[in-house]
Amino acid sequence: MTAFIAMAVLGAFLALVLAVASRRFAVEVNPLVEQINAVLPGANCGGCGYAGCMNYAEAVALKGADPTLCAPGGVKTGMGIAKLLGVEASEKARSVALCHCQHLNVKTVALYSGIQTCRGASLQGLGGGWLDCRYGCMGYGDCKAACPVGAITMSEDNRPVVDEDKCTGCKKCQVACPRALMEVKPIDKHVHVLCHNRDKGAMANKICGHACISCKKCEKECPFDAIHVENLLAVIDYDKCKNCGKCVKVCPHQVIVNLRDQRRGKKEWPKADNTIPGETLTEGRADNYAPNEPPSQKQH
Repeated sequence: MTAFIAMAVLGAFLALVLAVASRRFAVEVNPLVEQINAVLPGANCGGCGYAGCMNYAEAVALKGADPTLCAPGGVKTGMGIAKLLGVEASEKARSVALCHCQHLNVKTVALYSGIQTCRGASLQGLGGGWLDCRYGCMGYGDCKAACPVGAITMSEDNRPVVDEDKCTGCKKCQVACPRALMEVKPIDKHVHVLCHNRDKGAMANKICGHACISCKKCEKECPFDAIHVENLLAVIDYDKCKNCGKCVKVCPHQVIVNLRDQRRGKKEWPKADNTIPGETLTEGRADNYAPNEPPSQKQH
C-alpha cells in the first residue's frame, strides 16, 4: 500500500513538473501563421519552394513571401491568404507539368529485366544503358506514381501523358524523374522543346527520329532572341518567348511544339470573386479527402 501511495505521489509530482515545463518553455506561434496554414491545402508538396505548408505560412507571414505560390490551392488559396494579409493577390497563370521527351521511335540496345522503375533502370551498372538514348524517358512511370492527384497516365507506348485539367503543378513528378524530363511551367507558355538529348547531331539523329540535332534553325528564325542552342540542345528563354511559333515551323525533327491550339479554352488562372467566404478557404485541404482520393472526388 505504501508503495502504491508513493508511486501515485511521484506520478502527480512529475505531471506537475511537465505542466510547468510545457508552459515555461512553450514556443509562441504567430496567430497569423496559424491562420495562413489553415487556409493552405495541407499537401506539404514543396511546390512553393518551402519544406511544407507550415514553413510556407511562416515565410508569408514573417518574411513577406509571395502569397500566391501554392499551386495545389490555386486562386482560392492565394486570394484567401491575401485577404488575411490585407493585400491584393496578383493573378498569374497556373503551372502544369510537361514531359520533355516524345518517346517515339527510340532504339533499344538490350533487353532490360531489372528493377521496374525509372530510377532503378537508370542506376549505373543495372540498366542505364539498355535504352540507346541516355537522355530519354524510360517509360516505367515514376512520375505517374509520384503524382498525388492522378494527373499522369502512361500511354500504350509507355509515354507519360499529363492531364492539364487535373495537374496542380506540385512538382512531385519533376522530383521523381531521374532524367529531369518532367518540368513544371506556366500553362500560358505554349512553345516547348520536347527533347533533352545532348549528343552531337549525327549521333542524335541515329538514336531517335525526334531528337534535337542542334541545327540552330530555330535560333536563326526567332525574332525575339528567345531560343538558343546550348550544349547541343535548343533551350527556350521563357521570359523572352512570345509564343509566336516560328521556331516550330522550321524544326526539321518536330522537336519544338506549340501547344496553343491544344490548350485553347483551358483555364490559365481561374477568376474568383474579390471576397471569399471563410468556409471555402479550406475546401482544398488534403485532410478533407478520403485516403488516396483526388480533390475532384471529394466526398460529401
